[in-house]
Amino acid sequence: MSRYILKRLVMLIPVLIGVTFMVYFILSLSPGDTAAIIAGEGADAQTIEAVRKDLGLDKPVIVQYGKYMWNLLHGDMGVSYSTKRPVFTTIMSSFPNTAKLAFWSILVAVAIALPIGIISATRQYSAVDNVGMVAALLGVATPNFWLGLMLIIVFSLNLGILPSGGMSGWKSYIMPAITLGTGDAALICRMTRSSMLEVIRQDYIRTARAKGVPEKMVIRKHALKNALIPVVTVIGLQFGSLLGGATLTETVFAWPGVGRLLVDSIKSKDAPLVLGGVIMMTITFSIVNLCVDILYAFIDPRIKAQEESVWEHQRIRKRHPARL
Repeated sequence: MSRYILKRLVMLIPVLIGVTFMVYFILSLSPGDTAAIIAGEGADAQTIEAVRKDLGLDKPVIVQYGKYMWNLLHGDMGVSYSTKRPVFTTIMSSFPNTAKLAFWSILVAVAIALPIGIISATRQYSAVDNVGMVAALLGVATPNFWLGLMLIIVFSLNLGILPSGGMSGWKSYIMPAITLGTGDAALICRMTRSSMLEVIRQDYIRTARAKGVPEKMVIRKHALKNALIPVVTVIGLQFGSLLGGATLTETVFAWPGVGRLLVDSIKSKDAPLVLGGVIMMTITFSIVNLCVDILYAFIDPRIKAQEESVWEHQRIRKRHPARL
């Protein structure tokens, strides 16, 4: 398992290089002069040119990118053009806020999706199943920013019971968590139902029922556990995306997270901050996926046994290549 983890971490290096390369060059092609934005509206040509030279923006893009990667290799993510603060410090000051929102959002999603998905699978084509699938379809089709705006209009402007934005106490988590959680819940619900339907048609489920095992135990102990692997995959992917920053939702609710920080840095063409945010999102998403893969071994012992068998076969093959 340790070799597998190390291999996945090494594979992250070319991913980071590719992502930063694309983002850096796309940002350089976007309209607007970074030096002019930083210098301000009233700055003259000499001031703008001095800012451009001071930041190294007068050099070719490939040289700028090479210098950035060299500094990154030495642990320096640079200094933000707009805030004049170290990029790492700026991102880490916003990341805990995004992590808290991601946790509550995925908790809302799982709390809604798993029960509905299980009930829909065990009562296929019933009224509960039909209502649940229609709700899931609406959840997938509804844009998060629209739902967030509707919640603000109803609960903040009209009723006045919840804050419209910002991070000021536990009430400020409710609407952003519901906005993000409902969309994720729809995907998790559909996957749970699909996976459960596939599992409960297996022979061992029919055998357990034939032996007189109570239906609740059949569903909980036999069906649900074997149906969890694709569900855990979806939950992990959604959680990784949320940790990377829910850009639109954080912007709608003025949430001081990584997503909103990334939007503001793109507007100001703050390349170091944009690249730092992208790197943080990539690393976070990859680590979450790695944790999900490791979790597979605990959910289904067959996967762990299969991986150990592969590693053992490779070890024998290296020692005795002539026998194989």
